[in-house]
Amino acid sequence: MMASEESPLLVPAAHEAIYNRFAPHQKRWILFHVSFVGLLAMFVQVTFVPSIPRIAKDLDLTDAVVSLAFSISIFANAIGALIWSAYSSFYGCRAVYLWGMPFLCVGSCGVALSASLQSLLFWRFVQMFGCAGALSLGFGVIGHIYELEERGTAIGTFFSITLIGDSVAPFLGGAATQYWSWRNLHYSIAAWGSLEMLFIYLSFPETSHPGTLGIDKLSSRGSTHIAWINPLSSLRLLRSPNVSAVMLVSTLITNTNYVLLVPLAYTIGVRYGITNEAIIGAFFLPNGLGSFVGALIAGRLSDTVVRRWREKRGGAWCPEDRLRAAWIRGLIVPLSVGASGLITTYIGGLIGLTLNILCLYANGVGVDLVLNPVTAYNVDVMHSRSAEATAACMASRSLITSAATALIIPSIERMGVAWTDIIAAVLAVIGQCIVSFTIHYGDRMRASVDVGFSTMENN
Repeated sequence: MMASEESPLLVPAAHEAIYNRFAPHQKRWILFHVSFVGLLAMFVQVTFVPSIPRIAKDLDLTDAVVSLAFSISIFANAIGALIWSAYSSFYGCRAVYLWGMPFLCVGSCGVALSASLQSLLFWRFVQMFGCAGALSLGFGVIGHIYELEERGTAIGTFFSITLIGDSVAPFLGGAATQYWSWRNLHYSIAAWGSLEMLFIYLSFPETSHPGTLGIDKLSSRGSTHIAWINPLSSLRLLRSPNVSAVMLVSTLITNTNYVLLVPLAYTIGVRYGITNEAIIGAFFLPNGLGSFVGALIAGRLSDTVVRRWREKRGGAWCPEDRLRAAWIRGLIVPLSVGASGLITTYIGGLIGLTLNILCLYANGVGVDLVLNPVTAYNVDVMHSRSAEATAACMASRSLITSAATALIIPSIERMGVAWTDIIAAVLAVIGQCIVSFTIHYGDRMRASVDVGFSTMENN
């Protein structure tokens, strides 16, 4: 029977002992490992974009054709996340990390050696496939080693480190392409991946709870056991209204990031007469800084909210309490994106530019104030399959976002910056309404479709 506010779950001390398997310094080392693997994955994804013009020139192609490699990477990221997360539930996260890194390293060398569009697209797919599980596996590992009231803070640290790549990678990728070589850049990524693989092999333990892996449940197993696992099985978790709700919330909220950042050259660049690509790229930094700060704040805040509501219930736990940290505070997101559209349209000069920078920063903070609690909620309610639940949400979000991103610039050309941003703001408000609905009716939603939700006994 599922837990609700009327029949909450109490904490069994025996289960909490599972989280004492690793000392605090070991937990920090593990968190450091998975965070830097996430940072590497972010670098792989984002550093490619500034290289597109140079790659097109070297391979005698158009920018639009080379941009297909970025679309391929989104597809590889979605497929790879589903596959790696599914196998992590059977073999464990450590094994899957070690399996993925060779794909990344070989794919990076392949990209660096590419002499045609076909080889570039193939090796770019292999490269992104190798690191596609970094985020979902990272969340899974955090769920394995941190107990309920510490989980949000750990996820906040994980987010803040990985998001450094999202803000710094465009600048570093552009600088490496301009003053070094885009081929050398990918050789460097291969070297980074090789070092990460070595560190994981030497010092990264398996974090899954004893007896929970599929391979642990085999009655007999030889030295080698290869299992076929349906990589799309994770998507069945989206049958749950709760999992689908947080997927939609994260998609609608993350979409505001793309609405502000993707067309920067056509919005802030055109409005304020900025043509220097380096300066335009620098406008990613306020948003990245906001994400970094927001991730750290949101992590501790969501853990504090969980503790306070458990105290109100005499130690009982209701999963939806964590979402209360995203409600109201998440309204920063629609306010920032809507304000940016209006400011860009109606306020010129230095004042308008300064206000836009503040909006970019506020959007970064607001997005992570929502993403952190909803991601941690996924880990809470699907603890034993948290990597799969996260991958299912991320894959769905990637596919939706890739389609939505293609509409941003045509929308700006047809309706203008203000209306495009206002539409994104309205969608973000709908996301906040979904959060509120889940907080109040989450117990009934879980009861309607049970996909194996966690209880306090196994969380």
